[in-house]
Amino acid sequence: METKAAGPGAFARFDLSRVPSPCFVVDAAAVRSNLAVLQDVGDRSGAKVLLALKAFSMWSLGDLVGDYLDGTCASGLWEARLAREHYHGHLTTYSPAYRRADLPEILRLSDSVIFNAPDQMARFADLIAEARAAGEVFDIGLRLNPEHSEAEVAKYDPCQTGSRLGFPVSQLKPEHLEGVDGLHIHALCEQGFEPLERIWASLEPKLAGMTGGLTWLNLGGGHHITRADYRRDDLVALVRGISERHGVQVYLEPGEAIALDAGILVGEILDTFDNGMAVAISDLSATCHMPDVIEAPYRPALLGEVADGVTVRIGGPSCLAGDIIGDYGFAAAPQPGDRIAFLDQAHYSMVKTNTFNGVPLPAIALWDSETDALRLVREFDYTDFRDRLS
Repeated sequence: METKAAGPGAFARFDLSRVPSPCFVVDAAAVRSNLAVLQDVGDRSGAKVLLALKAFSMWSLGDLVGDYLDGTCASGLWEARLAREHYHGHLTTYSPAYRRADLPEILRLSDSVIFNAPDQMARFADLIAEARAAGEVFDIGLRLNPEHSEAEVAKYDPCQTGSRLGFPVSQLKPEHLEGVDGLHIHALCEQGFEPLERIWASLEPKLAGMTGGLTWLNLGGGHHITRADYRRDDLVALVRGISERHGVQVYLEPGEAIALDAGILVGEILDTFDNGMAVAISDLSATCHMPDVIEAPYRPALLGEVADGVTVRIGGPSCLAGDIIGDYGFAAAPQPGDRIAFLDQAHYSMVKTNTFNGVPLPAIALWDSETDALRLVREFDYTDFRDRLS
């Protein structure tokens, strides 16, 4: 299994007992640092940079995001509402398919609405015309599948055979771009510059003669731009080249890059025993709090893990046999009541939590590693579990 890139950073000096358990703790200073990097890339390249809410939608930081980025991108009606209520700037909305009942509001809320295929645009032509007749201002995009796979895990590869994401570029004809203002190309998943470079080199010749009527090109998300080894100067050069050659405004939609290494998930050991190896049950659940551990799969890094020590299998409190976070090295065997924390949990983990088995949702806290200020933003209780059922 792969391990997400993560470093303890400032969290190595955070007192885990300062927050309830379980709890996400997001470092505002780390988020600011990531946002500053993205702003610099946008300024130097001319790209407009949007926060992908699907990866990180801690809306209490909406004003902070607005200080650095050009807007947000949403994956449907509810995220579009969230964007307009708590964020600022340009709003792009894309969904593989829209419900007819939702589209009028999406058209009203969004600056750009991206469709997955030309047939969808044609099917909703009446709603688009009605919205514009009512005075709504928005442009239309088409998501393209570049048919060039770079994702390392098949289930996260937008270009896998049989993918439902995007119109295959091999089927694209000039008539498909009638009424289209821009193209959306998202084919990455938490990757560096090199895959993007190869994707664009493969795709650009296939678009020859078809970009003249476009005003923008959206390179989607999955870019780990804030990672220390990302080739940001090369990204700037690529974006500037695309803009100059095709006369388009380029958009980037990073999600995890905004919150990369900016948050931890704090938990507590509830019990320990031996079953052929040391086992610890925590109030953190892979299936409820970090579902990518099971879905991807991957092994989250543990704050303070030691290479040579007592190996302990950490699992969650649910009844799912597979609710196992992983095996970790401790200097001394943990005891009930000890606090632990997993690194790099602000992106995706926060938006994917659930209450399977009645496992409580983690609280959300905002810490500033520069000032040591700590604020408990949100706590959840039984009613959050009860009220999603009937």
